[in-house]
Amino acid sequence: QVQLVESGGGLVQAGGSLRLSCAASRRTSSWHAMGWFRQAPGNGREFVAVIRWSGGSTYYADSVKGRFTISRDNAQNTVYLQMNTLKPEDTAIYYCAGVWAIRGTFELVRAQAYDYWGQGTQVTVSS
Repeated sequence: QVQLVESGGGLVQAGGSLRLSCAASRRTSSWHAMGWFRQAPGNGREFVAVIRWSGGSTYYADSVKGRFTISRDNAQNTVYLQMNTLKPEDTAIYYCAGVWAIRGTFELVRAQAYDYWGQGTQVTVSS
């Protein structure tokens, strides 16, 4: 059973920073890519960022580009999401996800492309 466990969420003021972590129970170099999504109350699951394990290429949603950075640590089997200059509209539950098979970028922005999901971690940004 593969498990992804997120941590690092919390309450922060607007303009502040948080770093989310996603620890995988399976060797992360086995994944083609790992991504972060978020879901605010009443909304669907929204793509945030993705990183391909081979080569480390990244892709971001326009809403977070320049503020968020996704990275990986192969030795720790962990993916990170560094979130800076946080805004109230970033408030959501953040989920990490992993996919085995090779996918194009246009697929990786969709939740349906991913095989495994974490349980989520709450991020709340106060104004």
